[in-house]
Amino acid sequence: MGVDISNILVKHQTSLKENSGLTLSIDGYNILYQFLSSIRQPDGTPLMDSSGRVTSHLSGIFYRTINLMEAGIKPVFVFDGKPSELKNRTIEARIMMKEKAKAELVEAKAEGNEERVRSLSARTSHLTREMVQEARTLLDHMGVPNLVAPSEGEAQASMMSKKGLVDGVVSQDYDCLMFGAKRVFRNFTFFGRRKVPGRNMYINVVPEYIDLNENLEKLQITHDQLIQIGILVGTDFNSGLYKVGAKTALNLMRKHGDIYKILETKEANIDNLEKILDLFRNPPYNEDVDVQLQKPDTSKIIDFLCSEHDFALNRIENYIGTLQDIQQKQSQKSLDSFF
Repeated sequence: MGVDISNILVKHQTSLKENSGLTLSIDGYNILYQFLSSIRQPDGTPLMDSSGRVTSHLSGIFYRTINLMEAGIKPVFVFDGKPSELKNRTIEARIMMKEKAKAELVEAKAEGNEERVRSLSARTSHLTREMVQEARTLLDHMGVPNLVAPSEGEAQASMMSKKGLVDGVVSQDYDCLMFGAKRVFRNFTFFGRRKVPGRNMYINVVPEYIDLNENLEKLQITHDQLIQIGILVGTDFNSGLYKVGAKTALNLMRKHGDIYKILETKEANIDNLEKILDLFRNPPYNEDVDVQLQKPDTSKIIDFLCSEHDFALNRIENYIGTLQDIQQKQSQKSLDSFF
């Protein structure tokens, strides 16, 4: 879900090539959910191997990661650790939404409504621990750095940007700005002409970036006030104020200066406010991370994808060749910089 502050932010269209040379932390759970929802067969079912195991996430990790690397982007995947107890409400809400979608999917199948079946199938996506471990195993074989965060993956990814370990964060969620990411890159794994679910229309989705400091200057607020605006609107850790969207929250912040005065004026309350503020200001974070690409293990990639999960060998070999070329160029650059 994340926080909905999109309509007060300045965004810039970009491309993968324009960001060549950057090292970007990737919100792993966020991206894997995208893969599970979007990489599907025409009838809406996810890709599977001959044993019935879902492979959509592996297809996305392998092909889309190599596309990023081919454009000169160095990825570092960050996955969620133990979720904050403050997120229990959101987790429960997501479970309920998926159960509702499953019930509606049964009805849509009975009615023979193919379009609705495809749409609802994507909404029932469920990311398991096994899928995350499979994704990490594949990344290890590819030589792509990855880690598990102490808690929220997007917080770890954002702090890596804030501390200068990476140049920005790839995520669809605006929460990364609240956690301090200097730049957030959206639509970096899925872009192009895309059908709007449930409607007979298409939209063009293009890569874009959001610069934190540019937006703070434009909005004439501090980063801490941006955190408070997000909390007023509602985050994964709290419900927002009734009928308060991003523009209203921004106006209230400009008028009153901080969230405490706003809540007092509205005679409102936000549960666990101090804990939520502290989570965004000082999230659990591991600074001891390795962001360097390693040499891919060709035999392990082929064994994992082709022998275990039935991927087509000829296509995998083509992409492995690209991966090896990327790693070789990276090694040569490192050697040249040494001399």
